[in-house]
Amino acid sequence: MSSLAAERPDNPLAVPVLLGIVFMSLIGFGIVVPLQPFYATVFGASPLQVTAMFSLFACGQFFGELTWGRLSDRLGRKPVLIGTILASSIGYVALAFAPNIWAALGARALTGFFAGNISTVQGYVVDVSPKDRVAGRLGLVGSALGLGFIVGPVIGGLLARPELGAVGFRPPLLAAAGLCVVSALSATIIIRESLRKGDGASPHRPGPISALRQAMGDAVLRPLLGTTLFSFGGWSMIWASYGLWAHARFGWGPQEIGVLLAGTGIATAGSQALFSGLTARRLGESRTVIASLSITALLMLSQVLPLSALVSSAIVLLFVVTYNVGQPANTTMVSRAALEGQLGANNASSAVARIFTPMLGGLAFSHIGIWAPFFFGAGCLALAATMGYVGSRALAQRLKDANAAAVARSQPVA
Repeated sequence: MSSLAAERPDNPLAVPVLLGIVFMSLIGFGIVVPLQPFYATVFGASPLQVTAMFSLFACGQFFGELTWGRLSDRLGRKPVLIGTILASSIGYVALAFAPNIWAALGARALTGFFAGNISTVQGYVVDVSPKDRVAGRLGLVGSALGLGFIVGPVIGGLLARPELGAVGFRPPLLAAAGLCVVSALSATIIIRESLRKGDGASPHRPGPISALRQAMGDAVLRPLLGTTLFSFGGWSMIWASYGLWAHARFGWGPQEIGVLLAGTGIATAGSQALFSGLTARRLGESRTVIASLSITALLMLSQVLPLSALVSSAIVLLFVVTYNVGQPANTTMVSRAALEGQLGANNASSAVARIFTPMLGGLAFSHIGIWAPFFFGAGCLALAATMGYVGSRALAQRLKDANAAAVARSQPVA
């Protein structure tokens, strides 16, 4: 990344515009989510094919993150940012006019690939920010992502007309494409290139797959990364099939699913802002992770009971809170155990889970029962809690040994 140490005074709107771009991008992603289950009705798609839309988007996004961040180090942030945003708009248009489920799957993978430009946004923020404001501004990027996911499902649910068939899905998808065009125009007009001539690519760091391979040889990191893998796996399995389940269980359409998803976005933001830090300070990181995953698993299992739609929705919002309370603590434990360059392994673990487990949820939904994704998702979280316990004990022992060694080195030689 560039070595610029301070934001350029002639570009005061750069960061706000970037935050707006991230916000509108996640609105576009959120718009699509409540529509996905109804591709089964429109195109006669199987649950596996519907949940594959989640997997292919995640897969495309993963490879996009590998591509666009490094390319923007060489070509510049602005052209990569504008190009990926415009390409995303084409992906939404392609999805709006997809003639069958296979075309829809291809469009979703393509959109995911071009949506993997968050590393470019983060690179620009680092380029134009003073060192003492980088962390805060990167946190704002995460907030913009969360806000976009709150608003997007509501828009998708309100604009969709599933009774019209595939034509009824075009208004929200074309709205998502329009938001991308607005974002690209804003970037073209307001944002200036942040890389100076002569700025080269970032120093080489291992990519996420290389970092994951290295980290798996570490006895402390291995169970902690397993916690990430199985917790994200169970979580992704639930949400990839949730629309299918709600439609089959309660007869919900895009509007109801969109409103609930918006509620989960609010619950996610609120739980991490209000409770995660407090809980970690009171209980400690390891207890927070174990309790968070264990309670969430039990709440997930309750969804197999014959609950009313209102009670079920309340439990969903509750387990969104309990799950997200523990995620920052898990990341903190991984960061304490990881060496420089290994933090990408945690991202790789979550990416692998998001790619593969949605389709497993679809298979379980269609071949075992509509309750099966909740059952197996809860099992994944229980396994994640167990691995979190093992990893936290190993980490505590490593830190204890390191402290003892430091004390021994500080003692004067007799």
